[in-house]
Amino acid sequence: MAKEITLEQTFEKLEAVISRLEKEDISLEESFKIYKEGIKLIQNCNDKIDKVEKAVLKLNENGELDEF
Repeated sequence: MAKEITLEQTFEKLEAVISRLEKEDISLEESFKIYKEGIKLIQNCNDKIDKVEKAVLKLNENGELDEF
């Protein structure tokens, strides 16, 4: 089973993707490949953030915990 990467690691990989896309000597085919990789990383980030949002609890006016 593959180890799931953290949100911070995903952001680091996204930064690397952006750096590679900003290079002037990149081919169109390579840029599309890297772009698709970036989109997958963004989807991974969104999934992780959604999980966190669902797990966050807040205090209601009675001092009890409610789901966010």
